[in-house]
Amino acid sequence: MTIEQIISWLESMANPESVKGMARFGISGAPAYGVSLPELRQLDKEIGKDHALAQHLWSAGSRETRILASMVADPVAMTEALMEEWVKDFTDREVCDQTCSNLFERTPFAYAKAVEWSKRDEEFVKRAGFVLMARLAVGKKGATEEALNDLLPHVINEAGDNRPMVWKAVNWALRQIGKRSLMLNTEAIEMAVLIQALDTPSARWIASDALRELKNSAVQERLKAKR
Repeated sequence: MTIEQIISWLESMANPESVKGMARFGISGAPAYGVSLPELRQLDKEIGKDHALAQHLWSAGSRETRILASMVADPVAMTEALMEEWVKDFTDREVCDQTCSNLFERTPFAYAKAVEWSKRDEEFVKRAGFVLMARLAVGKKGATEEALNDLLPHVINEAGDNRPMVWKAVNWALRQIGKRSLMLNTEAIEMAVLIQALDTPSARWIASDALRELKNSAVQERLKAKR
């Protein structure tokens, strides 16, 4: 399938009302056709992996072409330079989160970029760092307790950021790391208490929400059974 065929398909599937709905949820950083994620995933299955096409799709610049690019790109073929090019283009949470989940977490650079991007100033680059941390805790079967535990200091370092797109991702990373194992649960709870002591609005929210989930009896029982 060519980039021209995909653009033609997107135009035929365009849903202006859906675009308006996405804008109400803060998904408005890039031009959009209003095509749903399930529809994009179905097209992804038809295309398969095509790294060259993925780069053309990303350059096309719309919400749909960039999300589709993250689906059809080959994680093994991704370079650090290309990841840096793409992360700088993030302008809303959906493209950021989908690209991290569909592609970046599967690259050999996921841990390094999670740490590196978490320290950057750009709002959606920083968010990408913490989304990657959350995704590594959830989706990386071979992720070790040690590797995930090493991410926790970066969580507290950025817990004072007052931008919702950042502190919500910080919270996400903390909760997901803390639900990976009983040991990590203990470490994440201790980290949440330290974050709470920072006493900023964002830190208080991150800590209280994380503690509520990490101490939940269902979470505790599942982790004990898993051990």
